Amino acid sequence: MDFSTPPLKNFTPVCYSINNPPFNYTSPVASKYFSAVFTALGLTSNLIAFIALFKSFRRTHSRSRSFFLIFLGGLVVTDFMGLLVTGSIVISFHITGFDWRKLDPNCHFCNFMGMSMVFYGLCPLLLGAAMAVERFMGINCPFARTTSMPKGRTVSMVLMVWFIAGCISLLPLIGVGSYHMQIPGSWCFFNISAEGNDMAFSLLFSLVGLTSIAVSFLLNTVSVVTLIKVCCGQGKTQRRRDHEVEMMIQLIFIMVIASICWCPLLIHTLMCVMTGERVGTETVLFCIRLATCNQIFDPWIYIMCKVSRLRSLSHKLCYPVVGSKSDTCCCGYASQPGTRSWTRGYTSCFAGQYSRESTPVSTCIGTPS
Repeated sequence: MDFSTPPLKNFTPVCYSINNPPFNYTSPVASKYFSAVFTALGLTSNLIAFIALFKSFRRTHSRSRSFFLIFLGGLVVTDFMGLLVTGSIVISFHITGFDWRKLDPNCHFCNFMGMSMVFYGLCPLLLGAAMAVERFMGINCPFARTTSMPKGRTVSMVLMVWFIAGCISLLPLIGVGSYHMQIPGSWCFFNISAEGNDMAFSLLFSLVGLTSIAVSFLLNTVSVVTLIKVCCGQGKTQRRRDHEVEMMIQLIFIMVIASICWCPLLIHTLMCVMTGERVGTETVLFCIRLATCNQIFDPWIYIMCKVSRLRSLSHKLCYPVVGSKSDTCCCGYASQPGTRSWTRGYTSCFAGQYSRESTPVSTCIGTPS
């Protein structure tokens, strides 16, 4: 009986079993300039956003805004690290043109990049859903949330999101799915297939992403409706919600951009699994490029949506001024300093009559005080 094993040179590792480099593939969407520009712009944007968030966190006195800034900080750090890790590998490949089979004969490097792609892809979607839950609780159950949720718990929620995304990214290493080299040979990703364990992982990835987007859309819609009723409704004694309006505007932008960038890849993956259609190289590359844009646009949401500009816009929409400044007042509470609803620097009237008493301002728009 012959117990000899085939030579090592004839053995094809799992990650090269479908697409075996080198590839003779040229396409504008696979250009090295795309990778370089996307990575440089994304890293710079996230770095600027992190500095701005850090300064805002040190200045803020609002408990709810501190929670929101922690989530935003986690999102910015995740996007920055995702671009740094995956972008470095792709750019290195385009610059040096290294041979994956020689550099990584056992698929360790390919598996690491595949894990990074899944981890840093799911984290923004899961964080968006977690931020939507936090804002939903903050707007609809403000006092219960404030008394029971310290800042440390918010940090724990961010760490939990990272942990969940990390566990999902590790599943192909234990046999649920598999990471494979992708054309044009500069990156690795899980195998989108309608067969076996690859089907299970493809379904898991797409459903987790789509569920996160759906949860964000549902909870954000309820939160926006609540804010409209509070800020722009007929009630004249509702507390001021300037910070809530600012945070919801930013969160809506985050949700919309994540949906636009990630839905094509998630839906394409789901459709390929359900119908058994062949995965198109051009389609997947385009979807991955579009998903990468999410990591670039996320930081600019905070950079462009300055607090002062959003506050000015929210006042124009929800607290319009009619008549002269001498006899026009805002409707709402002007609470005592130290209370949760008191906002530093705000007044009950625009006529210079600064009131910080805990009674409702009874003079409304257009009524002389």
